[in-house]
Amino acid sequence: MNRPRVLLADDHRLVAEGIKSLLTEAFEVVGLVEDGESLVEAARTHRPDLIVADISMPGLNGFEALARIRKENSDARIVVLTMHPELAYVRRALEAGALGYVLKHSAPAELTTAIRAALDGEIYVTPHLAQALDQPVQPGSCAAHNPAESLTPRQREILQLLVEGCSAKEIARRLAISSRTVEFHKQQMMEHLGLNSSPQLVRWAIKQCLVTI
Repeated sequence: MNRPRVLLADDHRLVAEGIKSLLTEAFEVVGLVEDGESLVEAARTHRPDLIVADISMPGLNGFEALARIRKENSDARIVVLTMHPELAYVRRALEAGALGYVLKHSAPAELTTAIRAALDGEIYVTPHLAQALDQPVQPGSCAAHNPAESLTPRQREILQLLVEGCSAKEIARRLAISSRTVEFHKQQMMEHLGLNSSPQLVRWAIKQCLVTI
């Protein structure tokens, strides 16, 4: 019987290798990547049965990678494995279409269970987080009134890099665009959100759990 094919994404190599060892007996690990862009590409190349991904990854964070993957393949099954216990992160992950949310310290006991549930189309959330959620969330049901939903993928990439402390010049270099384009996107976001400065924009993005730190 063929084992389910799993793709792993975590920017901490030692952690990723540990998770790989944990899963190898029951699953076929088809790839291990360390950033969001590589995750999107690997998901496209390998078409795994399931993806286990961290939220905090450089450049393109896990939320944005998840959104891109599900845009290309709405049937993609993803379990988030992270150190972030904030309920806002849990809700955002589930709203974006993740079928699992497991804290890293719970991985040895819970990750295989979460993967099995996701492969069956069921949702698994680390129990104490699930109990704390005050209302059920359906996968893929992003709130339409959320102003963050109107931001473009490029603007979200720029926001993530701003939160990571990158200058406009550094962002331009990493995204292969001009500094003027970076500044244009920043201004567009601030006008759209009614903000007056880059620090305000960064604080807003963190408060909305739109980026990871």
